[in-house]
Amino acid sequence: MSVDRDKHSGAVSHLLDLARGIVPPMHPAGRPFVAVAAVVALLLRRFSRRAGVAGGLLTAWVAWFFREPARTTPVRPNIAVAPADGTVSHVVEAVPPAELGLGDVPMTRVSVFLSVFDVHVQRVPVSGEVRRVAYRPGKFLSADLDKASDDNERNAVLLTSTEGHDIVVVQIAGLVARRIVCDAAEGDRLTVGRTYGLIRFGSRVDLYVPRGSRVLVEPGQRTIGAETVLAELPEL
Repeated sequence: MSVDRDKHSGAVSHLLDLARGIVPPMHPAGRPFVAVAAVVALLLRRFSRRAGVAGGLLTAWVAWFFREPARTTPVRPNIAVAPADGTVSHVVEAVPPAELGLGDVPMTRVSVFLSVFDVHVQRVPVSGEVRRVAYRPGKFLSADLDKASDDNERNAVLLTSTEGHDIVVVQIAGLVARRIVCDAAEGDRLTVGRTYGLIRFGSRVDLYVPRGSRVLVEPGQRTIGAETVLAELPEL
């Protein structure tokens, strides 16, 4: 009897593990939105079964939007991984955000555009120390436009990598996005691949790496946050 019980428990445990692999966890910032959507779905259900089903689908979509899937991050030295899921929209030379105080020396900027269907958490591109976090209000232009880097609301983080490189990652609000969440603070020591922020709903993330870095992606290429290597950094 105990053997059958152990087999049953093992099967249930296996199914739960499979479910966790298919349904990723949700970022805590999404919980209030899911709760509101669920209440709306229950209220709609009182008036119409069809409306209740629509409300349930909306709740499921909101939970899916705030998903935070587990990722396997490369850990070899002198690389910068993608800070977000999305599509590479630009690879250019550009001066980093002025509010970080890095001067006018251009860096290589890789921009990743996030549609409403992409995972919207942001990941740390390199292991290192946070030297500065700077928020700047701005416009809400479409995030796929090049001028969105200069004109839109943004939150910039300056990191010094373990190898000594200055790396900048910028969360940029888009046409629909109205809220940037950043959990990183000055003095924090962060590990590559860790989730540090979130943008709601549709946005862009810019990664600035030192000139002389070897960029490994092209515009139009898809990226996976914390997994896709965007650039190999120069030796110091």
